[in-house]
Amino acid sequence: MKLGLNIALVALLLLIGSCKEEPKKMETVATEEVQEPTYHIPDTWVANRVGKAKERLNATDAGKIVWSAMEAHGGLDTWYSNGYLSFRFDYQPLDGSTRRNSYQTIDTWNNKARHTSFTDSTAIFGWDGKEAWVKAKDSTAFEYDTRFWALTPLYLAGHPFILDGEGVSLELLPEKEYKGELQDVVKVTFGENVGDAPDDFYILYFDKDTHINSAIRYIVSYPQYFPKGGHAPEKIMEIVGQKETNGILLPIGLKTHWLDENEEMGEYITKIDLSDVEFVLEVPENYFSKPAGATVVPAK
Repeated sequence: MKLGLNIALVALLLLIGSCKEEPKKMETVATEEVQEPTYHIPDTWVANRVGKAKERLNATDAGKIVWSAMEAHGGLDTWYSNGYLSFRFDYQPLDGSTRRNSYQTIDTWNNKARHTSFTDSTAIFGWDGKEAWVKAKDSTAFEYDTRFWALTPLYLAGHPFILDGEGVSLELLPEKEYKGELQDVVKVTFGENVGDAPDDFYILYFDKDTHINSAIRYIVSYPQYFPKGGHAPEKIMEIVGQKETNGILLPIGLKTHWLDENEEMGEYITKIDLSDVEFVLEVPENYFSKPAGATVVPAK
């Protein structure tokens, strides 16, 4: 009887042991390494371009002021190292004429641009460095000269960084008081073959203490607007607030006035809002090139 119980007990223990789960083996899951986005311009190229600009600008008194302003706004090296500049630019004339409201991405290294209409994401236009193009369902999508406007927002909001080019001439003008603060004043002109409107000029005010850009005077001489020569009356833009993005200080608003006979702000004529400012390291391949179905906008 005792032997029978022992045999039964052994059998029970064997049965319990066989019912235990085998330890699970750890499964290995293959994971792909995430590739961080990188900007396509090497640091050595940026350093070389910035070094040349620094040497060229610091060779003149006017250039020294512009270089100090670049440093105060975050530095030319940061401007080019940050990647592509993206923002919304909403140009609102107060006389009810054509509003120009688009999201845009700018290749600051090569002066290329691509705009998307704020109201219709399928309507786009751009500048690929050689030719302007537009793609829209109908002609009412952009009721303004998209060739002229492709880089205009950059030339209104991108001071002082846009002044590093070799086709730029700088002239130091007498100091001027603006809103109670003393300003260094620099006039900017361009070489004959620079852009579609080489007769344009800017007169920039830089706070004498902070070196921050305070105001921008300018004319428009675009031949399509003035086929017989000449230009529009001079305007002055007051910079309404600035915001730092990725180390770069840019305006968040501009108010354009006619310049009066005393070189002061006259009638307020245009409200400009800048928003959604960011720098991006990558854009899709051929992003600035003319897409299928787009048409070229010729120079006139």
